[in-house]
Amino acid sequence: MRRHWRKIVLCLLAFLVVFGVAGIPVYVFPQVADSPRKVDVIMVLGGRQDGREDYGISLAERGLASTVLISDPYDEPDEYMDAICDAPHRVRVICFRPSPKTTRGEARFLRDQAKANGWRSAMVITFTPHVTRSDYIVSRCFTGDLVMVNYTSHIPIFYWAYMYLYQTGGFIRAALQNGC
Repeated sequence: MRRHWRKIVLCLLAFLVVFGVAGIPVYVFPQVADSPRKVDVIMVLGGRQDGREDYGISLAERGLASTVLISDPYDEPDEYMDAICDAPHRVRVICFRPSPKTTRGEARFLRDQAKANGWRSAMVITFTPHVTRSDYIVSRCFTGDLVMVNYTSHIPIFYWAYMYLYQTGGFIRAALQNGC
C-alpha cells in the first residue's frame, strides 16, 4: 500500500514538473511578444493595475499611436482608473468597460472600434503570463496587423503558480469557444 502511494506521489510530482517546464515559453517567456512600434491604436488590457495603462499612454505620446483604448473591467469605482481616464493627455484616451468583462470582450471592443475608425494595426499591451493567451484571443477578433507587447512588472512566485493554472484554464475555455 505504501509503495502504491509513493508511485502516485512521484507521478504527480513528475506531472507538475513537466507542466511547469512546458509553461515556461508560454507564460514566462512568451514567444509572441513584440517590440513596440507605430500602429493605428494601442489597447491596454485590464488586469493588475501595474502601470501598463501609463505605459500605453506614454507610447502613444511618443508618437506610436494617436489613440489608446484602456479596458476598465472593474465593477466598483476605482480611483486608479478614474485618475487615468479623467486626466488630460496629449493623445486620445478611450476608457471602456468590456462586455463580457474578459479578454474576449476586450478583443470584440477592439474589433468594433477598428471597423468604425478604419484602424488596420493595433498594439495590445498586457502582462507577461497573459501575452500568449491574449494573442490567441485577440487575433480571432482583430484581423489587422497585431503587435503584442509584454509589460513586465514584478510578479510574486505564488502569483506565477496561480497564473499558470488561470491562464491554462483560460486557454481551454478560449479553445472551446467559436469565433470571436
